[in-house]
Amino acid sequence: MFKWFSKKEQVLEELSLSKIRTDLHSHLIPGIDDGARDMEASILLIKKFIDLGFKKIITTPHIMSDLYQNTPEIINSGLSKLKQELIKQEIDIIVEAAAEYYVDYNFEQKIGTEKFMTFGDKNILIEFSFLEAPRNMYDIIFKLQLEGYKIVLAHPARYRYFSLEDYNALIERGVLFQLNLLSLIGYYSKEVKLNAELLIKNNFISYVGTDCHNQNHAQLYHKCETMKYWHQLVNSGKLLNDKL
Repeated sequence: MFKWFSKKEQVLEELSLSKIRTDLHSHLIPGIDDGARDMEASILLIKKFIDLGFKKIITTPHIMSDLYQNTPEIINSGLSKLKQELIKQEIDIIVEAAAEYYVDYNFEQKIGTEKFMTFGDKNILIEFSFLEAPRNMYDIIFKLQLEGYKIVLAHPARYRYFSLEDYNALIERGVLFQLNLLSLIGYYSKEVKLNAELLIKNNFISYVGTDCHNQNHAQLYHKCETMKYWHQLVNSGKLLNDKL
């Protein structure tokens, strides 16, 4: 059964986000990046995640050399305070932390000298500039892999400079893709939505994530549950979220 969202877009019956169990990619540790501004905001967002059916959250604060100079110590300290508050309020959900690393010169210099924050089996979440890819992108990927990291690229549909051939080249080099849920409803732009659909059609997506920063984001996730490409993604059998 389905209904039509518009003349062009098929909207299906709801398929719960609980199907993936674990959210990978969010900004819920209070006050350390452009996500939750304080503990109250963090708790409200986490309650929304529970309402959506998530059982586990792997939150991923930004680490950016010129803007959010977070460290594992800062992130783990914030995580500890957040978990203490969850216990205090008797909120039952698993919360872990990794990081979202912005790839630039400073990041590249740390490869092999610094232990990065990871999730699962040494998976590292990285992001690129929205303007252009790193000039030595493949060298950086190779260096990370030499150190034993499994690379997960955050929100690949938002890198509008990538062609299908570029995406395929990354996949062939062992890079896994994490899709932002809101890409499916055109939140970022029509072009990003079309990129997301292209990636799903080609079975390129291994993880999905909310990339949640605030309540404005949180109020929109339920809309993804009726989207054709969400159904296709869940039914593809390719998603790894529930393995985390």
